Amino acid sequence: MFIELTDVLRCPADHPEQYLVLLPEEVADRTVVGGELGCPVCGETFPIEEGIARLGGPPDIAGTMPAVDAGAVGAFLGLTGPGGYVVLVGGAALLGAELAGILDGVHLVALNPPAGVVGSTDVSVIGGSRIPLKAGSVRGVVLGVGYGSDPAWLEEAYRVVLPGLRIVGEGPEPAREGWEPLGSAEGVWVARRG
Repeated sequence: MFIELTDVLRCPADHPEQYLVLLPEEVADRTVVGGELGCPVCGETFPIEEGIARLGGPPDIAGTMPAVDAGAVGAFLGLTGPGGYVVLVGGAALLGAELAGILDGVHLVALNPPAGVVGSTDVSVIGGSRIPLKAGSVRGVVLGVGYGSDPAWLEEAYRVVLPGLRIVGEGPEPAREGWEPLGSAEGVWVARRG
């Protein structure tokens, strides 16, 4: 897990948004390989093992290969310039390594990825039952199959993406106040947070 990601990580427990305290045990090249995250409000602790931050159990949603490639996702996100974070949820995390080359200088967060997705200096791997990041803190969210049609995950994506930036999802195009639909085709949609 990228050490600077700690600045935007938040406790996933059901209480007002709260930062997490990092207690690293092993760090290599700005990547936390082992350690623990703790919440000063509820006292919950979350392990970091083999570079993966485990902030709760992931939902029972299968991670399948995305219907679009990394080039299309990069275009759909519409980002220019380096910096910040993009969250890839579920099967969308399979695009992480390739997207890292397209979104130069943007750090990727692979949340609940399918087996075989590993972290790198460009991709942090996290497991959790929600997006454990600060509200309005990321430049984009990509919701894989199952997540892109789940109302709870749609709300999580809306919560964490910065106003004016985009969410890409697989599934039926969502209708929600505050979303500006930008397009959909063949089960993939793009919306901008108002």
